[in-house]
Amino acid sequence: MKRSEINRILRDAQEFLDLHRFKLPRWAYWSPDDWNGLEGRGGREIADCALGWDITDFGSGDYARRGLFLFTLRNGLPGRSGKSYAEKVMIVGVGQETPTHFHFRKTEDIINRGGGVLTLQLWNSDARGEKVDTTVDVSVDGMRRCVDPGGRVSLEPGESICLETGVYHRFYGEVERVLVGEVSQVNDDRADNRFFEPVGRFPVIDEDEAPWRLLVSDYANRI
Repeated sequence: MKRSEINRILRDAQEFLDLHRFKLPRWAYWSPDDWNGLEGRGGREIADCALGWDITDFGSGDYARRGLFLFTLRNGLPGRSGKSYAEKVMIVGVGQETPTHFHFRKTEDIINRGGGVLTLQLWNSDARGEKVDTTVDVSVDGMRRCVDPGGRVSLEPGESICLETGVYHRFYGEVERVLVGEVSQVNDDRADNRFFEPVGRFPVIDEDEAPWRLLVSDYANRI
C-alpha cells in the first residue's frame, strides 16, 4: 500500500470515529515526531502491546474490496501475567471483506457499535484447520443460535456475537459503513490468526509521502 493511501484512510477513519463520538487516547493524535523518547515518558506498553492505528488490505492491493481499519485501545502480552484482555475499534465498509479466519487462542465478542449492518459468515474447523460440515453454535447477545455451515449472521447496531476459538468467520458491511467493536482475550495478530487462504496481515508500504500517523507495524523501525 502507498503511504499516501494509508494517510487518506486514517484521516477518513478519524472523521468517522468523530462522527460517532468515539474518542481515542490522547497519543492517538501524535505526529510521528511526538513518538520520540516514548520510553522515557513511560509509554513502552503502547509499543510492546501493539496499541494504536492499524490498517491492512490483506495483500489484496484493493483495500475497499478486501481490507480493514483497526485501532487497538488496550491489550496485554501473550503468555504474560497482568492484562488478560484486549479491545479494538474497527471500521468495515459496505462490501469490504475481512477474509475467512479463526483464532487459535482468542475468544472474542464482535459488536456492531453503529452505522450499517455487519454480516458474518461462519464455519467450524477441524484439527487440521479445514472447514467442517457441522452446525455452528454461537451466542448472539447471550442467546444461543445454531447456524448452518457457511451460514450468515447479520448484526444490527447494538448487537454482538461471541466467536470461540476455531470458529472460522469472514465479515463485511451492508447498507452503510459500520463502526465495529471487539472485546477479547489478549490479541496476537502475528501468531493467533489462521486464515483459510494465504493472505498478508500487515501491509508492505511504499513510502511515497511522510506518515501522518504511525501504524503499529511502524513501531519496530521508528520507536
